[in-house]
Amino acid sequence: MKEGGVSQSPSRDHYSYTVYADPETAHSFDDRRFGGPIGELVASEQAHVLTSFVGEIGGRPVLDVGTGTGRAARLLARAGARVTAIDASEEMLSVARRRALDEELSISFATGDVHRLGFGNRSFDVAISLRVLMHVPDWRGALAELCRVADNLVVVDYPSAISFAALQAAVRRLAHGVGARTEPYRVLSQAAVAHELNKAGFRIRSIHRQFFLPIALHKAIGSRRLTMATELLFQKVGLVDLFGTPVTLVAERCS
Repeated sequence: MKEGGVSQSPSRDHYSYTVYADPETAHSFDDRRFGGPIGELVASEQAHVLTSFVGEIGGRPVLDVGTGTGRAARLLARAGARVTAIDASEEMLSVARRRALDEELSISFATGDVHRLGFGNRSFDVAISLRVLMHVPDWRGALAELCRVADNLVVVDYPSAISFAALQAAVRRLAHGVGARTEPYRVLSQAAVAHELNKAGFRIRSIHRQFFLPIALHKAIGSRRLTMATELLFQKVGLVDLFGTPVTLVAERCS
């Protein structure tokens, strides 16, 4: 499927479907992404940014697309949102359902694809999609769908094209091209994302950039205190604002 067109469904052979359909990937995802002191820092910062972006959420209908193991969905449900959460992977959803049940949270989980959201226009007050645009076959079509179903706000994240993530992404693409089992994710520029949002009638309201140095480097060092100190220094000299990644942004529908 060509980027920019949504005339047909993307191939299910794409790594963004096959990798997350693996039961081992689903059950180990949170440990790999959010385990250890740096993973915990990433998770807490993500939660803080998400709640500050959406504001008071009690009673509002929210769609979490690419929910994975349901971290964002559970966070929003705890705050009183009426959450619908979808993912293309039944294996990921099985983990998400179990964890929501353990917390006695009411979340509507369903299998779904960001390229073809089975909801009417402006069905949700807020549409959220984290760690999705970097992987899906057609990020422009996916973003357009998120804007279509959102009445008010869209929250997404992506690795920045002007960051160390761009180098890692290039290496992964090369490795994937020679047969290595890896996720050759894409990086995006703020200008490109803003352009697609504007086409859909949205404008960026707020942006948050997390780390100047690669997350993989921080995890290799494994010191939360050192990570916070060094990233604060980079923040003070303006490097995080220029080159920080991942980028999380909230866009609002233009009146």
